[in-house]
Amino acid sequence: MTVVPTIDLDRFVHGGGADRKAVAAETDRICRDTGFLCILGHGVPDEVTQAVYDISKQFFRGPLESKIKVAQPQPDVIRGYIGFGKAALGVTTGEETPPDLKESFSIGPEVASDAPYYSAPGSRSHFAPNLWPQDIPEFKRAWQAYWTAMTDLSQTMMRLFAHALDLDEHHFSHVIDRQISILGAMYYPEQSEPPQPGQLRAGAHTDFGTMTILKPDNAPGGLQVLTKDGEFAPVIAPTGSFVLNIGDMMARWTNDRWVSTLHRVVNPPLDAKMGSERLSLGFFHQPNYDAVVECLPGCRSAKQPAKYPPVTAGEHLHTQFSAQVRQPEGAA
Repeated sequence: MTVVPTIDLDRFVHGGGADRKAVAAETDRICRDTGFLCILGHGVPDEVTQAVYDISKQFFRGPLESKIKVAQPQPDVIRGYIGFGKAALGVTTGEETPPDLKESFSIGPEVASDAPYYSAPGSRSHFAPNLWPQDIPEFKRAWQAYWTAMTDLSQTMMRLFAHALDLDEHHFSHVIDRQISILGAMYYPEQSEPPQPGQLRAGAHTDFGTMTILKPDNAPGGLQVLTKDGEFAPVIAPTGSFVLNIGDMMARWTNDRWVSTLHRVVNPPLDAKMGSERLSLGFFHQPNYDAVVECLPGCRSAKQPAKYPPVTAGEHLHTQFSAQVRQPEGAA
């Protein structure tokens, strides 16, 4: 078992100079080592998390006809319902695998402004309208409350990241003020039939953005991370914590000083296939679509030049997400 290192975010938010420095140093150490950490002291009310968890399970357990009404409209629009077996995350790392044994539902930022920024060519579909199930009245409210909580938490984490990288606390603020993050629920139903060879609940992959803030449950068949020994090991998180992992964009920003680590979601043991229903909530944090992600000055040198060419966050997200979707959503 792998116990992911834990930080107490409250020490950074409300602590003195010594506490803040200690949390930043520990965050830097963990992000260099595995890129996975658990967050306690995050301040997200339990009832906000429980509400979106419960109502999401209600949605996924509901009739297919209802889910199809909010189906993903096209592969490059990260909104709505993606049906069971319609995506394969392993493809994003060059591995051909059978489809993942999951369904998902996603939303993005709700935009009330008609400013040109939100409809410019570079915006692609990053500000597309969200799709809301009409037959579950409290669904939208619960998801929006959780979105707000995750947005606030991610902003705090980006300030902590800046400290950990010896930058001004608000270094990233101007590139995340119109962020294109995605909130998704990943639903893994009970497996009544054996999986195909090489088929998982979610194939091995790295995440595309700056960070992912995950709220998993403890059902059999869960998250595993690739260790430095080259073996996958379960992620064990303290009760009440969130699991956070560094994504590809932060790895690019730091020139791989911080690591975006392969992880996957495995199938439950054969003797536990019934009673193995699982739901995870993931906030996939992305910067503004026009943010240029390139090596930070403090992460390169003459001996260690920048490894990656600059890329805009929107283009990177569009390319990676589109790769995993096997076909446009139709009959799911």
